[in-house]
Amino acid sequence: MNTNEKLMSLLEDFDTVMLVTHGAEGFDARPMAVARLDDDGSMWFATNRDSGKIAAMIKDPQVAVTMQGGHKFVTLSGTASVHDDRSLVSSMWKEAWRVWFPKGKDDPSLILLKVDPNVGEYWDNSGLEGIKYLWRAGKAYLAGEQATVDKDINATVKL
Repeated sequence: MNTNEKLMSLLEDFDTVMLVTHGAEGFDARPMAVARLDDDGSMWFATNRDSGKIAAMIKDPQVAVTMQGGHKFVTLSGTASVHDDRSLVSSMWKEAWRVWFPKGKDDPSLILLKVDPNVGEYWDNSGLEGIKYLWRAGKAYLAGEQATVDKDINATVKL
């Protein structure tokens, strides 16, 4: 599996992420449920058109998305865009969203946010990768050397 495939495989493991925007007071991070993950790594989210994150993205569309679970860590950097296509909203609609959008998929406050990543980085110390790293780290420690990390554990990927 190449590094791009590995990154995409890891992205599929997350249904909630932290979306980081740059606001007037500095960086703001908030948890977001992933509405859809596209084959190119683009992530879609449902949000309220009047939310602070939308105002921040209009001023600076450069965002980061971070995720962590178990021994897996992924970051994406990219550009955010807002989409108000009602047919797209309807096709992505999930009943669980009704908690935030009581009028359902026709709620006028509901819009979609898309993050198009240009670079991603992962650290995967889960399963056998973690065991292999522990083995290499132990050997390096005993030899008085620095441990090495291969692309199965950590890589930066241009998207």
